[in-house]
Amino acid sequence: MPISFDLTDSTSLARDHFRAMARDQMRPISRKYDDQEHDLPTEWVDWYWRNGRSGTPKGEGPSDGFIQICVQTEELCWGDAGLYLRTPFAGLGGSAVSAAGNKEQKARFLSVFRGDGNPAWGAMAITEAQAGSDSANLLTTAERDGDAYILNGTKIFCTGGEGASQVEGGFVVVWATVDKSAGRGGIKAFVVPAGTPGMTLVGLENKLGIRASDTATLQFDDCRVPATNLLGSAEVKKQKAEPSASSGDKGFKGAMATFDASRPIVAAMAVGVGRAALDCVLEELAGHGIVARYDAPPTELTAIERDVMEMVTELQAARLLTWRAAAMMNAGKPNSLEASMAKAKAGLAVTRITQKAVELLGPAGYSKKLLVEKWMRDAKINDIYEGTQQINQLIVARKILDYPSSMLR
Repeated sequence: MPISFDLTDSTSLARDHFRAMARDQMRPISRKYDDQEHDLPTEWVDWYWRNGRSGTPKGEGPSDGFIQICVQTEELCWGDAGLYLRTPFAGLGGSAVSAAGNKEQKARFLSVFRGDGNPAWGAMAITEAQAGSDSANLLTTAERDGDAYILNGTKIFCTGGEGASQVEGGFVVVWATVDKSAGRGGIKAFVVPAGTPGMTLVGLENKLGIRASDTATLQFDDCRVPATNLLGSAEVKKQKAEPSASSGDKGFKGAMATFDASRPIVAAMAVGVGRAALDCVLEELAGHGIVARYDAPPTELTAIERDVMEMVTELQAARLLTWRAAAMMNAGKPNSLEASMAKAKAGLAVTRITQKAVELLGPAGYSKKLLVEKWMRDAKINDIYEGTQQINQLIVARKILDYPSSMLR
């Protein structure tokens, strides 16, 4: 499908709006909350809840839709990816409700984020100790008991899990099996509101990067949730073939549909971090009189110029793949292949770009004098969550070759 490389007037205005927000509100406290990992970044949370949700400026003409969301994400992660993940919003939990919930559920669980109450968070809990990239292997159970389900199990690496499970108005979308023998067909999603008895925050991760964000372990012990909190159909279908995210019941398929929407956002996060590192490199080099000569013959380029040009190319390729996946979302077209391509490329690109940035800047890049070493640490998670590099490459290969998972592992 054709895609324009020019942003609409509305998206250009939104980009400038969020760039200013990232520069003025996030960058000044970026180092502070990298050092104080488990402290709530109240300056950012309170400011965003009062001012950041008020909407973005709208220009003339149509919006870029999901592309604008990716542009917004890139700008805020240029500011600080950890603070972005700690922003009070519905997050991946909201994406799951939007992808698999009905009209009443969307109104019930998402209205708080449009209201005037206290800051709130949403989160999604899929990963377990034995079920990381293989989400279909999860063991958390949901047993029907009258008009409710009883959840038991433990979820790890839950981004935003502290705020979503503890603060009134928040919620966690928990993926659990109602029938293990049904495989993927038995996996369903349940919205568990913050403070529900039986849902316990048992720990927070100490992380390499994105340290301003909260990454939680949540335990569910006879956690009772109303049956009306089930997202999608309660029907269990035995499945032999791989499910399609766009057909039928929205249990495991709903999770996959959520990834199709969230992977381009993670790719945009990676682009934002990569651009932050690249901008810093260009600024520091310019201060020493070094500017890449794009019009010079290849044989005359210095090693530094070649490195900078490769960084620029990698970043732009990742951004355009991200916009491609977003454009397909806008058009209502299946984008599993494109979402995984964008995620895989961006995760690899940001890792390379930030490592090269530290290398080019030498001792200054390795020290805390600049934020470059932080961006290198922040970068790696983009190659891991929402499906590792290897998993996304497998998805791409399966889609291109039209192979089921049983034939290509």
